[in-house]
Amino acid sequence: MRKRTDAPGFLPLYEQIKQLILRALSDGEWRPGVAIPSEVALARRYEVSQGTVRKALDELVMDNILVRRQGKGTFVATHADDGTAYRFLRLMSLGGERAYPHSEFIAFGSGKADARVASRLGLSSGSALVILRRVLTFSGAPVVYDDIRLPAALLKGVSIAMIEDHVNAHKGTLYSLYEAQYQIRIISAHERIRAALADAVNAPLLGVEPGAPLLAIERVAFTYQNRPVEWRMSYVNTAQHYYFDELN
Repeated sequence: MRKRTDAPGFLPLYEQIKQLILRALSDGEWRPGVAIPSEVALARRYEVSQGTVRKALDELVMDNILVRRQGKGTFVATHADDGTAYRFLRLMSLGGERAYPHSEFIAFGSGKADARVASRLGLSSGSALVILRRVLTFSGAPVVYDDIRLPAALLKGVSIAMIEDHVNAHKGTLYSLYEAQYQIRIISAHERIRAALADAVNAPLLGVEPGAPLLAIERVAFTYQNRPVEWRMSYVNTAQHYYFDELN
């Protein structure tokens, strides 16, 4: 049995239980898509009240780490769920409709982390990377150019055939691929957004002239325990789309 004293004692009790549940998720005790133990069982395991467990679970549900299903219980959220598969995609059409893309992969290979990417991913400069580049099209029109980099140590055996099969044939996302093939679940991301001008690389891919205005989004995606696992730079043609977020 894991005692609640495994977590920092200065945190509120429900927060300690939340951290212990996150630790169990990080350790792979409960996989994405499976049910976790009941509130009663968790209360017994951590030697706290059921109300304390419920408050911890409420926060994990709000964080999109767990999901409740009426009459069935509480489950580990998964990127394979249609309701959350694109929750990190913040683009909408100018008419206000949420858009869903098709991925066209244009490059796949390996490389080494430069100082910026190494810093973002918590790696040593020169660490081996998997590099993936793609264009996201919406209704057949190119809108986003992605330059994606991941630690090679996390994606052993990855291939472009594996990626294309999962993302295209199974209508999945890269995040659902990481989860299904490598047990890496993306639970949060930090983004830096700025204005940019199209250059000789991204302009022809996005169907714009060099110098055209674009939105540049630098993202670092994290798995459990705030561990960075993906860096990407996205260039967005906002002629027919805008970036949307809700601030609470």
